[in-house]
Amino acid sequence: MRAVRIARAGGPEVLEWGAEEDPSPGPDELLVRVHASALNRADLLQRMGRYPAPAGAPAHVPGLEYAGEVVRCGAHVAQWRPGDRVMGLVAGGAHAEYVVAHERTALRIPPALGWEEAAAFPEAFLTAYDALFCRGGLRPGEAVLLTAAASGVGTAASQVAAAAGARVLGLTRTPGKRARLHEHGVTHTLDPATPDLPGAVRALAGGAGAELALDLVGGPGISILLEALAPRGRLVLIGLLAGARAEIDLSRLLSRRLTVVGTVLRSRPIEEKIALTQEAARTLLPLLAAGRIRPVIDRVLPMAEVARAHAALERDETFGKIVLRP
Repeated sequence: MRAVRIARAGGPEVLEWGAEEDPSPGPDELLVRVHASALNRADLLQRMGRYPAPAGAPAHVPGLEYAGEVVRCGAHVAQWRPGDRVMGLVAGGAHAEYVVAHERTALRIPPALGWEEAAAFPEAFLTAYDALFCRGGLRPGEAVLLTAAASGVGTAASQVAAAAGARVLGLTRTPGKRARLHEHGVTHTLDPATPDLPGAVRALAGGAGAELALDLVGGPGISILLEALAPRGRLVLIGLLAGARAEIDLSRLLSRRLTVVGTVLRSRPIEEKIALTQEAARTLLPLLAAGRIRPVIDRVLPMAEVARAHAALERDETFGKIVLRP
């Protein structure tokens, strides 16, 4: 098969599209012919040598999500058959013509969903669901504050939160992106550089602040997000685009009884990934099939142009996801 390969740590130029050994499914796995896969920040970090693939995942073939059709089933597979349309998360290797996945981490693609949209669904929406409900405990009527709201996870979280009856406040620096966010469930948009951002959030959230914040950025700005939370508010840290270090006032966490939770999907045990996938099948797939939530795609590119895709994501010029086709 052909696959995207990381020749060495470095910039987009180190990516190659060439021959790779075909994967073989284990007893509980599916061999899937990939029709589309989406790009994630983790792929960029892996290419740079800053986010090695977990044990058991291909060390030099990136790609965390796929959409395709089942080609072959392992001996113990019970719920899938060759020809089934599936999508899902893997720990790596999805930027290729074929990928293997555990059968219980695969989701059935709704009939009306195309390959590109299906490929853009798993990472963004499972991450969003896990952060909003499993880690963040979102309840109807609460105000949710999203950083990087125009990203894949941001546009997914805004739709899922809105569908759950939450009010969504989205942060992004680009005026054009702020204008488009209202199409995807965002109630109010703000520039993260707004003077007195916590005060602006409190005014839009009804006075007390946001009950929940999802932070995809990290870095020093986390202290400002904590100030924007309501008493007993929760912050779920998903990404570290702005860095892994910050200085915060711990007395504010104590006096206002705030909660900070960190989360990551890629390195979780398979049992946890299966549990999240099954929960997503129960809660998200009906919304997806009904058109109430929808992946947001910025552009579709051939996998042979993966370097171009990495460069675009690095420049933060995208709204939603970049999808790659073999």
